[in-house]
Amino acid sequence: MESLLCLVLLLWLGNVGESLYFHISETEHKCFIEEVPGETMIVGKYKIQLFDANRQEWLPTSPGIGMHVDVKNPGGKVVLSRLYSNEGRFTFTTTDSGEHTICISTNSTRWFGGQSLRVHLTINVGDHAVDYAQVAAKEKLTELQLRIRQLLDQVEQISKEQAYQRVREEHFREISDSTNARVLWWSFGQSIVLIVMGLWQMRHLKGFFEAKKLV
Repeated sequence: MESLLCLVLLLWLGNVGESLYFHISETEHKCFIEEVPGETMIVGKYKIQLFDANRQEWLPTSPGIGMHVDVKNPGGKVVLSRLYSNEGRFTFTTTDSGEHTICISTNSTRWFGGQSLRVHLTINVGDHAVDYAQVAAKEKLTELQLRIRQLLDQVEQISKEQAYQRVREEHFREISDSTNARVLWWSFGQSIVLIVMGLWQMRHLKGFFEAKKLV
């Protein structure tokens, strides 16, 4: 029963995308970290808006204003570096498991005279990044076939997540074992030092008492 609940929870989490908006100014970089397993597709959808002081609302920017997207893998290697328009999407597939850094910046310092831009960003990971409507149309799948395809993709993504978590657990266990071993040796070393100091003090006191002819 517990395993079934975990599976349902993971299936639900796999359908959740991260949606947010933020403000960005000239020359500023906004970075996000996605910790995902290898062989996982990530899709980011974005829209840029500029505040219109006359109308007192956020409006779409002109086509000349765009966003530069840089993505680095856990090893710091650039896996994506590209200039995009004012609205669209970027896609990449991870090759390594771990933290991937996604950085976004504006493409110019002259377009909007010091004003901030509002960026709406949604990041979808794994099976949720797949456009299943397009898949159904391309492969001519029925509703049932499409649902089965989605479930299979979700199970595959869960398997990747579990494998990645096992690797992390093993790494954490290695660190814990190494730390425990160091603590043990440090305690052993402290004990040796205390014993040596005790013996030295005893010998010193014995010599002192003998010199004073107290013993």
